[in-house]
Amino acid sequence: MTGPKLNEANRVAGTKSGVKSSARFVRMSASKARVVLNLIRDVDVKRADEILQFTDREAARVVRKVLASAVANAVNDENTQFDADDLYVKACFADEGPTLKRMRPRARGRAGHINKRTCHITVIVDQMSDDMMAKRDAKSSARGSALSTRRARVEASRKRSGGEKAPESTEPTGESTDVVTAEATSEETGN
Repeated sequence: MTGPKLNEANRVAGTKSGVKSSARFVRMSASKARVVLNLIRDVDVKRADEILQFTDREAARVVRKVLASAVANAVNDENTQFDADDLYVKACFADEGPTLKRMRPRARGRAGHINKRTCHITVIVDQMSDDMMAKRDAKSSARGSALSTRRARVEASRKRSGGEKAPESTEPTGESTDVVTAEATSEETGN
């Protein structure tokens, strides 16, 4: 192949950028791996890891390992020294590896072909630009944590309804409730 790949996006005028990690000869077809890789392309590393963690495919498990390796390479490399929170998936792709060709006996002396495909999965991470970091920070601050926004909604609701309710006792009442219920039912029946 001549020149960089179109989806690689890690070479600008012959200079290398980003940190790469790859898993070679993975026993899976490249098309199955590409479905998962399309989910994490151009996403920050933390979000990509969450996506892969909850994706129910075998390819997600392998890609998650490759992503973790790429992040470790970026953080531990003497030349780059990136911060793990500021990384994003710059490029990811799956190339076909060698195909293991097997045969299965069929009727009347024929043989059916079985292709056991392999692939090479590559993930490239790089540091986010200042614009990307600003967008990420604005998005996270606008969204806030789910707990704090829920607390604010509950407080606003309590103010509208006319005050706070007294906290209920968390102790189990157990026997006393049963006794009162038993007495009330005996009085109602007249026994």
